[in-house]
Amino acid sequence: MILRFAGYFAIVENWVLSLAFVSTLSLAILQIVLRNFFDMGFLWLESFLRIQVLWLAMLGAMVASREGQHIKIDLLTRFVSGRMAQLSKVMVSLFAAVVCWLAAEASVTLVQFEMEDNLMAFGDVPIWVCQLILPVGFSVMGLRFLAESVRAVQGVRS
Repeated sequence: MILRFAGYFAIVENWVLSLAFVSTLSLAILQIVLRNFFDMGFLWLESFLRIQVLWLAMLGAMVASREGQHIKIDLLTRFVSGRMAQLSKVMVSLFAAVVCWLAAEASVTLVQFEMEDNLMAFGDVPIWVCQLILPVGFSVMGLRFLAESVRAVQGVRS
């Protein structure tokens, strides 16, 4: 059941990432055309595009962590093999999970502060709503790194 949920979540994640990318690109091109050829544009669009870039970065990081295509700084596994390489994977994955959980916690604090400030990002949309991707993204990545460390522990045992 968990694997089925993870599969559905991956599909939704891919679609949201694709939609965010296409809409960001389309809106940016629209704004350029409106400004350069018609001397007009949408005032709120620059703020919206900045927020979309944040969402693109977090969604891309989430997908990269799911696919194992994230940036890895793990020099030790190049020099060791077998059980020591698996143990190194466990440690690196656990470290990455802890870093993601700390970032998620800091993101929750940021969102709480933004809720208190009640500032708007664009139109009637509060900044904190736009920043919700931060704790969600870091939490998802933290869970994925934790799962990766569990798989690596199973590899050490066998």
